[in-house]
Amino acid sequence: MAAGFKTAEPLEYHRSFLKENCRPDGRELSEFRTTTLNIGSISTADGSALVKVGNTTVICGIKAELTNPTVEAPGKGYIVPNVDLPPLCSSRFRPGPPSEQAQAASQFVADVIESSEVIQTEDLCIERGKLCWVLYCDLMCLDYDGNLLDACTIALLAALKNTKLPEVTISTETPEVNLAKTRGLHIHKHPVSASFCVFDDSILIVDPTAEEESLKTAQLTVVTDEEDRLCTVHKPGGTSLSGEKLQECISRATARQREIQKLIDKVTRSVKTAQ
Repeated sequence: MAAGFKTAEPLEYHRSFLKENCRPDGRELSEFRTTTLNIGSISTADGSALVKVGNTTVICGIKAELTNPTVEAPGKGYIVPNVDLPPLCSSRFRPGPPSEQAQAASQFVADVIESSEVIQTEDLCIERGKLCWVLYCDLMCLDYDGNLLDACTIALLAALKNTKLPEVTISTETPEVNLAKTRGLHIHKHPVSASFCVFDDSILIVDPTAEEESLKTAQLTVVTDEEDRLCTVHKPGGTSLSGEKLQECISRATARQREIQKLIDKVTRSVKTAQ
């Protein structure tokens, strides 16, 4: 009976739970799904991380390449994020060029990198006007069950913390790369996002599943760092939110930032110990 009700009236089905301040998967409205993290899982990448938020699974691989700095920013390297939503992660995605959602996610990640200054791009410059690093950050979703953006920001941050770059010296015209000597990136800030959905213009839930996202009246993602600085607020359309609701989201996001930073630090430490 419940399954039939859920299929025929998904919104009413969800409302029957929300009235009791809980959700179909048993979570409270402000409760995130279990988040697990694995780093250094791709041996061929310069840095990598695999994140699971509930069933949503994202892997991030970072590849560093030497290139010329741009004319506009001769003393900086750059970071190029790309989010891929292949058909294997959900039946909603089709083969072919990147979907609108994948493009929007790539743009969101690029905005987070820029607004949070997670890495200062000056650190990626080797010789002003001549040589710098470009970091290609490929994020692939392996299983899609809502809240893609949070999984992407965690995977990106953890992979950046896992990245090692070889030493480069420029003695002659050609740069010499010493693979035996590597160093980690200097992570300036630790941005973490928290995503929310609004139901019936008033009920706020965190970390929505794919099903909850499909029934929302609005969606919001808040990115904060360890100094409680607000880096990005991403709200693609939908109904407006009161200042009070927005404040509630921001305070939940700052608490989430601490939880995730602790998780990343713990996993990073355990990997270092294992090595």
